[in-house]
Amino acid sequence: MTSRAPLLLVIAALVALAVYTSAFVVDETEQVVITRFGRIAREPITVPGLNFKWPIVDTINMFPKNLQTWDGDPGQIPTLDKTYIWVDAFARWKIVDPERFLETVGIVPLNAKARLDDIIDPAVRNFVSAYRLIETVRMSNRTLDTFEVGVTTEGDQATDPNLAPVRYVVTTGREKITEGILKSAQPKLDKFGIELVDVKIKRINYVDQIRESVYNRMIAERKQIAEKFRSEGQGEARKIRGDKERDLKQIESEAYRRAQEIMGKADAEATRIYAEAFNVDPEFYSFAKTLEVYSHTMDAGSSLILGTQSDFLKYFKEFTSTSP
Repeated sequence: MTSRAPLLLVIAALVALAVYTSAFVVDETEQVVITRFGRIAREPITVPGLNFKWPIVDTINMFPKNLQTWDGDPGQIPTLDKTYIWVDAFARWKIVDPERFLETVGIVPLNAKARLDDIIDPAVRNFVSAYRLIETVRMSNRTLDTFEVGVTTEGDQATDPNLAPVRYVVTTGREKITEGILKSAQPKLDKFGIELVDVKIKRINYVDQIRESVYNRMIAERKQIAEKFRSEGQGEARKIRGDKERDLKQIESEAYRRAQEIMGKADAEATRIYAEAFNVDPEFYSFAKTLEVYSHTMDAGSSLILGTQSDFLKYFKEFTSTSP
């Protein structure tokens, strides 16, 4: 009995080693294909849990079961309206047939990128070049909720048809284009055991030459808008100055009219007072008015040459004749 103990220990150790090397765990994000001497030994394991294989002779080939990312290289593509743009697309894919994937792509999932590049890139190029730029940029004819001061409005279009901007009608749209890319690429990926979940366009940009042209056109449009604002401002300034001059002339004419009325009333009142004073004492009135004329016409530097019969100095003559 004692001599069998080491043998039993050796057997137990070998059994434990065999169990350890044959047992493996499949994660919920993984799927496994068992190969034996390079051939597929049984059905793929897609359910997570503990599994076993024949030690030494069986090989575990694990593949991801969750979604994988494909990021394409940006490329220059001409649209149907001969506009060259840079298109950057990406996709989501997953392995749905690990046996076929192993047979066609290999055990390295990264090798699938080359297959995806060869299939998705041409599909993106074909669909983008088959439609106008507006179809790739927009998804529908929904009115954009953007507003910029100076941009032509519907009121301007109604008064001046030449100001109406060019309107593009979207018949397909980006969403349908990406769906077409997906449907076009998927049959070519079936033989690799790959399912293409979705394809999206990440970014669209003009090439350098067209971008420069677009920038110049935007600058010209902004200058045109600025010039429009300046001309409208100058017109408004002229109108304000004209209204000011008109109001000033009206105020001055009204003030002049009122001044003349006041002066006329004052002259009439003075004439009335003079007339009353003349009626009270004509001689004294004549004397006072003559003195007033003397004060306005003669001063210390005045010289008068008058005849002896002049009535202008009659009061002086009377004064000299009556003086002792």
